[in-house]
Amino acid sequence: MRSSLFLRNRPSCRQLSSVVSRCFCTGEKWGSVWSFGDNTNGALGLPAPLSDAYEPTKVPELPSNITQVAAGHYHSLAVTSEGEVWAWGRNDEGQLGRCTDSPRNSWCKPERVRGLEGVEVRSVSASGVTSSVIGKDGSVWVWGRSKRGQLGLGWDVIEAKSPSKVKSLMGHDIDKVSFGWGHALALTTEGKLFGWGYADGGRLGEMAAIFHTTPSIYENIGELSDFERKTPMLEEVNKLVEERIRREDNMPIIWEPCLVKEVSDVTVSDMSCGLDHSLVLCGDGMLLSGGDNTYGQLARKTGEPSLLPVSGISSFSPISLESGLGHSLALCHQFPTGNHTSCKTAILSWGWNIGSQLGRNGNSEIPDIVEGLEGEHIVSVSAGRVHSVALTREGEVFVWGSGRNGRLGLGHTMDQGEPALIESLEGSRVLQAVAGFDHNLLLVAG
Repeated sequence: MRSSLFLRNRPSCRQLSSVVSRCFCTGEKWGSVWSFGDNTNGALGLPAPLSDAYEPTKVPELPSNITQVAAGHYHSLAVTSEGEVWAWGRNDEGQLGRCTDSPRNSWCKPERVRGLEGVEVRSVSASGVTSSVIGKDGSVWVWGRSKRGQLGLGWDVIEAKSPSKVKSLMGHDIDKVSFGWGHALALTTEGKLFGWGYADGGRLGEMAAIFHTTPSIYENIGELSDFERKTPMLEEVNKLVEERIRREDNMPIIWEPCLVKEVSDVTVSDMSCGLDHSLVLCGDGMLLSGGDNTYGQLARKTGEPSLLPVSGISSFSPISLESGLGHSLALCHQFPTGNHTSCKTAILSWGWNIGSQLGRNGNSEIPDIVEGLEGEHIVSVSAGRVHSVALTREGEVFVWGSGRNGRLGLGHTMDQGEPALIESLEGSRVLQAVAGFDHNLLLVAG
């Protein structure tokens, strides 16, 4: 039976963030932004000509008082201590909050997002096509363009050229927002969970039951040979994602935030949206998953379109969740066993492992411990397309998975099967580490 030690008074997302902040004994509250990885869309914020960065590189045209960063699939956001929001990277859908006609070679330059005057910004978040901020009053503001209803602004509203308030969430103190490719989740400080956007496959729970759903974009994967399934197929995945963009008709869309039915009578402590799946952590320690399960990212066999429990984690108490394109991560307390009486943290991983992003061997569809982090005090994790990132209490960064385009920041393009320390950051204290699809952002103290 699961010990009650970790189930009683489980902290909220905001409390967890506070705990993480207090882990840094030097008292830094803000810092500078560093980036590395794929720079095709200018998401690194480095001056043109655009080229990938194989090691962490300081973003030059940002204020020095950044308090938080967010990595969308192909763009980046940062918020200052004064509550200003800066954006750079892909802008095809207006996710930078600037004119979509702006030259592509200007995307890499960080610019302040206009239209948030009067909003005291607490945090920022991003998807592939939209951006969002949470105000200190718990309000949610969004901008960008999504035909899948990811803006949450009402029936058939697919574009917001400037930050627009999500009115359906007014009256709720929103603590965290997470975006997938076409769906979104919002968590209140009281533990209530709202969802909206593309609802197929149970990624928003049972909301899509009233719709005639469309097939998964991954239906073609079932026709691949065993060899093709095991071959690095990032190009194939890119084609499938592009196919999703083209297939806009007859989709089950929830245009405004609604309570997620399956957890409406329990307290939710954390959640995360992957590309096409969702993870939800309940206050009693139960971990739920829903959505696409092509790569085993739900850690369950059933294909029911609903949020259902993840099995095989009874020896762990999840603290926080992260989802990539096709893999899932959970930062957990590991219960004492045998002669070991002290609690320790561990990262569980499961799902797609084509680039070694799980950081371990073994059955990829069953949650298991990321290897090579014994003795490290991990405070946060982040998941990209085919790589993963972890931040320690001491402000060090570990990476593993695909090294393509320098997305591991290790100075080369080789894959990393187990976590590796980014040694070029020696002497720096990293306050936050987040992964986009193929790029990464670090908030470095000082």
